[in-house]
Amino acid sequence: MPTIHILIKGKVQGVFFRATAQEVAQQMGLKGWVKNTETGEVETVATGSSEQLQEFVAWCKQGPRRAEVTEVVTTNLDERTFDEFSVIRGS
Repeated sequence: MPTIHILIKGKVQGVFFRATAQEVAQQMGLKGWVKNTETGEVETVATGSSEQLQEFVAWCKQGPRRAEVTEVVTTNLDERTFDEFSVIRGS
């Protein structure tokens, strides 16, 4: 299954982005993780079908209600295996 790295920029911390991303990813059947970066972005790695990943990236461009996403950068990665979609706390 394809794996991608997503970096989400804008007002994306303190707006429940990680928790909502986890919920959305789990509903879509994705595996991976999401975390805040030290520089104020949200970073995620997700594995799933191409269609699932496209849908998740589209969601990331909007984010939760209070988010103000200004840029989403995606990078294809070598396939990775995860047991679940988790939130990584801390930086």
